[in-house]
Amino acid sequence: MRHRNSVFHDLLKLVPWAAFDGLVAEHGSDEGTRSFTSRQHLTALLFAQLSGAWSLREIEAAMASHQGRLYHCGAVAPKRSTFADANRARDFRVFSGLFDVVLAGASRGFRREMAHAVRLIDSTGLRLAGVGAEWARFSTDVFGAKAHVVYDPDQGRPVYHAVTAANVNDISAAKAMPIEAGATYVFDLGYYDFGFFRQARRARLPAGDAVQDQHATQRPARPAA
Repeated sequence: MRHRNSVFHDLLKLVPWAAFDGLVAEHGSDEGTRSFTSRQHLTALLFAQLSGAWSLREIEAAMASHQGRLYHCGAVAPKRSTFADANRARDFRVFSGLFDVVLAGASRGFRREMAHAVRLIDSTGLRLAGVGAEWARFSTDVFGAKAHVVYDPDQGRPVYHAVTAANVNDISAAKAMPIEAGATYVFDLGYYDFGFFRQARRARLPAGDAVQDQHATQRPARPAA
């Protein structure tokens, strides 16, 4: 029977593989890897997400049952131990960097006046446990992470994200967020900070007005005695 590409095969064509390969080389993600490359790892993660698999055992079984079709996608059905080792040891920046690349290209062709744009700022926490959670330890037996997000309600997607340990204050993460000139930002009292307000106001102003505003808020130097 003549081979016909699957829907999953077509979806993988949307991944910017050149950018992904660049991230793999940058972070040395495939150095010393004998099998189960970063590409295969990403493909397995995407398959798990799209198929609704909940466990390594379920992912292994589902991918093995479709191995014939996955072969044409360059994918392999990983053993549970191999998948677990990759999840634990592979540099996460390869995948977060790919997310940033895809996110940056998501708004191409979407044009509107920035004066009508709205951005929602908020964060959400996630309790962690087990191997790989040590980076987020902030007490004797508690681990946690927090995702800080700037969300575009018109496009229904985030335009910025950052992940920190759960004890990082919302306003501390917000001060590193990019502010788009002309957009209206909506947030709760967790971001009540005059320094943040001043930073956001200057970023929203045209360049000339922002310089004048900065000079206007600076205190004049005291005359020498």
